Amino acid sequence: MDSARSLDSTLVQQTLSGDAAAFEELVERYQGRLFALARHYTRNAVDIEDMVQDTFLKAYRRLESFDNRSSFYTWIYRIATNTILDVLKRRGRSPIRAVEDPEVIGEVAPVDAPTPTAALEAAELSEVTRKVLDELPDIFKAVLVMREFDGLAYQEIADNLGISIGTVESRLFRARARFKDKLLTLFPEYGEH
Repeated sequence: MDSARSLDSTLVQQTLSGDAAAFEELVERYQGRLFALARHYTRNAVDIEDMVQDTFLKAYRRLESFDNRSSFYTWIYRIATNTILDVLKRRGRSPIRAVEDPEVIGEVAPVDAPTPTAALEAAELSEVTRKVLDELPDIFKAVLVMREFDGLAYQEIADNLGISIGTVESRLFRARARFKDKLLTLFPEYGEH
């Protein structure tokens, strides 16, 4: 992990010194993760591509502000999250349309799936999750995606959203409760044991 952070720091310095190939390497290192992040918010491939491209453009323009206090990925993730939410707000759309890669759902069975039924159940669960997330307010969607799908630590979520850890904890608690309530309202069969 330290070697990746060190390499990122070196690439940033090289970019600031005028080496365009260094920034291209940063793009290659992180574009896959940023595309995956954008897919949590929309299924539209053009929108995803635009969001990721805007993120890298903003990062390039603000590269001098990167100060190595956090990892480059944390820094660019914050830019990406803000870019995505801004784009969706401007368009009057609700963030988070998809929580799974739309190109993978239903096309590839999980490795541990012994039967085709397991693949169908996974696709159904993915669709249910998407529908429930679509019903949640944006502030709850954002923290749930960051924590549950991206696996970010509370501090990383706080840094990305510009809020305190206490606020992150509160929003996550409320988001999980609302998710559960909405799940049982929309799909009562998931409450049966």
